[in-house]
Amino acid sequence: MTGEILFVFALLLITIILFVSGLFRLDVVAILVILALILSGLLSPTVALAGFGDPVVLLIAGLFVVGEALFRTGVAYAIGDWLMSVAGTSESRLLILLMLVVAGLSAFMSSTGAVAIFIPVVLNLAAKAGSSPSRLMMPLALASLIGGMLTLIGTPPNLVVSTQLTKEGLESFGFFDFTPIGLLVLLVGISYIMLFGRGLLPREEGAEGAAKDRLSLRDLAEIYNITNQLHRLRVWAGSALEGKNVGQALLRTRYGITVLGIERQQRRTKAVKPALIGTEFRAGDIIYAVGTDEEVNRLVKAEELERLEIGKGQGKIVAQELGLVEVLLAPRSELIGKTLSQSRFRERYGLSVLAVLRQGEPLQKELLETPLAFGDSLLMGGGWTQIDLLQGKQKDFLVLNLPKEMSEVAPNRSKAHWALAVTCGMMLLMTFKLVDAVTAVLLAALAMVLVGCVNMKDVYRSVNWESLVLIAGMLPMATVLEKTGGVELIVHGLTESLGEIGPIALMAGLFIITSVFSQFISNTATTVLVAPIAVGAAMEVGVSVYPFLMTVALAASTAFSTPVASPVNTLVLGPGGYRFNDFIKVGVPLQVLAMVVTLLVVPLLFPLR
Repeated sequence: MTGEILFVFALLLITIILFVSGLFRLDVVAILVILALILSGLLSPTVALAGFGDPVVLLIAGLFVVGEALFRTGVAYAIGDWLMSVAGTSESRLLILLMLVVAGLSAFMSSTGAVAIFIPVVLNLAAKAGSSPSRLMMPLALASLIGGMLTLIGTPPNLVVSTQLTKEGLESFGFFDFTPIGLLVLLVGISYIMLFGRGLLPREEGAEGAAKDRLSLRDLAEIYNITNQLHRLRVWAGSALEGKNVGQALLRTRYGITVLGIERQQRRTKAVKPALIGTEFRAGDIIYAVGTDEEVNRLVKAEELERLEIGKGQGKIVAQELGLVEVLLAPRSELIGKTLSQSRFRERYGLSVLAVLRQGEPLQKELLETPLAFGDSLLMGGGWTQIDLLQGKQKDFLVLNLPKEMSEVAPNRSKAHWALAVTCGMMLLMTFKLVDAVTAVLLAALAMVLVGCVNMKDVYRSVNWESLVLIAGMLPMATVLEKTGGVELIVHGLTESLGEIGPIALMAGLFIITSVFSQFISNTATTVLVAPIAVGAAMEVGVSVYPFLMTVALAASTAFSTPVASPVNTLVLGPGGYRFNDFIKVGVPLQVLAMVVTLLVVPLLFPLR
């Protein structure tokens, strides 16, 4: 064993200790690894920094963009709503259904892509189910990795071992040769998570968990005593409102009614838009207004309108466009001493004041003509875009509460069909290998920007830079292990020591070494190194190479136990709020179970002799 190999093994051990200890951030440790390899002379700066331009880093960056586009167009929430409608709010049912769906998707496309698509879905599901993202994110990643065991194209190691068979002049694995074993591992994995694994998952909030602490729209309505005051009214042809704009109609002055939005037929769909001061009423429009039943009845009678019910479906549509916000008048606000009429809120801010709290009590009478005072809390309603802009008016307002529904607003919902088309196109390109994975993802990310699903400002905001630095920093470790011969040294020693015990023991050794190294370097690189040795070991002990290569492929997909084992683990690290030790606690037992299944089932399906 050379001094270089000893240094690399020592560096790997120190890296693992730092990861587990949590003494430094994971991305800081990755940078330290790069510096150590450069200063030691084992790698040149160009090679050590090559990870930042590695295709896998670009692949993950592109998938962050695709995921953000699915979030901003509402596709992620639609999928979450479907899962919620099937599974309800039960964490157990959500876990089972989520793992089945993601594993099935990962069988035919990149597991990294599947996880990136589902991260915003899981965040939405966790919020609706009242659960922490940490309870769902790791099972999501584990299911995607197991999904790679289900088909020939599920993960690159499967293709590597199949190609190795072709090199040996043998028939390669079939498309579904992996499926029976993969299904068993998936069943065992789901059972493990449900019975034991989720008890090991942290219950702390992930990065997005704080949104659950916000008040809801209903909470704000109750505080300001306007519960059940949202009404839906149709404008008939010939109505006195037809042709007038919101400012001209004076509905607040004449009837005490505040118009929040208007639903109007646009081509093939109905759209709800905020009611601004210049918004004109047309025949067939449906008005969303706030007021008491008595006030609404007077309006309907006088202006020839029709009252309509607000169903659950309409409520969801309205909440995508219209919302509430609670603000406090700032000490130096120029609105202090002015009445609502004098303040012209809709003209200035595109929002309407629905109610005012003074010393914790709602103002009930002559709201329009009561001068505002310092310390008053105002409940304002209107479009989410205008509500978002209100946060920049700090001279006049201090925003107290943005309702949690705001986190579910899809500002680019009209582009949802484009987001779906681009995502499906990406999946087809990856499934049928028409282009390499990174090209497919970068094409999809660029297409999302060009068709307007996401803008460049949101693109840069959506990328988890900590994850990218972590992956780029650890890739040189794989390079130096291969360069110094460290991996080959360990693998050869293992096969030589276990070969005499028997083929099952040798299979176990191959599984362990492949699985362990897949926790720290690319499972594809590990498979490339181990596959030829597995063939040689099988021939040396006089058994079939098929069970040995199948064992290596399955072991390569058990990258469960570290956040750097696979890009999917790194992707869920931040949103799930995980630490390095969380992956060890949950992942290691699952690795052992996967090995037991492999050693029991593979020799039955692929006889040793």
